[in-house]
Amino acid sequence: MSAMLSIQGLARRFGARPILEALDLELAAGEYVAIVGESGAGKSTLLNLVAGLDSPDSGRIAIGGEDITRLDEDARTRLRRARVGFVFQAFHILPHLTVTQNVELPLVLLGVAPFERRTRTMELLTAVGLGDRGESAPRELSGGELQRVAVARALVHRPALVLADEPTGNLDPDTADTVLQLLAGTIKAQAAAGILVTHSMHAAATADRVLRLEEGRLRADSFAST
Repeated sequence: MSAMLSIQGLARRFGARPILEALDLELAAGEYVAIVGESGAGKSTLLNLVAGLDSPDSGRIAIGGEDITRLDEDARTRLRRARVGFVFQAFHILPHLTVTQNVELPLVLLGVAPFERRTRTMELLTAVGLGDRGESAPRELSGGELQRVAVARALVHRPALVLADEPTGNLDPDTADTVLQLLAGTIKAQAAAGILVTHSMHAAATADRVLRLEEGRLRADSFAST
């Protein structure tokens, strides 16, 4: 059976500077890993490559057995829309849409019926503590609330692969714990695979295992065994 996510020999350079070198990673359905590392180590670059937002210089990335490095840009967009949920560090919330419209946008793009869209959207907004803010404009929300909107949007279409880039950086400790539990629980319940990029060892501890990105490769982190 194919892994949910398989990365083999991944390499990415910016100019003469190597960021990722011969990086390998495999995740099974329901497996959730945290990736830690110094700023500039390439963590966000790795997520962008896995999501098909960037292209590697060499190597293979397969989601559900489909090699995304062989797809053109349109095909990568379709795969990402259907199978990937991405929590961006910078939110990427659309300012002209309400909170509800932002969260249900992935379902609109997938052609999900209106009643089902609204039901799923309200379930996720309630889960992140924003059940009463659906008609609010993004400008009316705090940074922490916007982050929670981004988490709900990433999960609403039940993706096979969840990618989260510092999803708790703007949240208070209690809300951060709620979001972390939601991410971990959703990945398990939906038999998805998940990658959490974080500087927080508290957040990393919610994953099944912790990997450190150093010198372009992933290694088991000593934190995981302490």
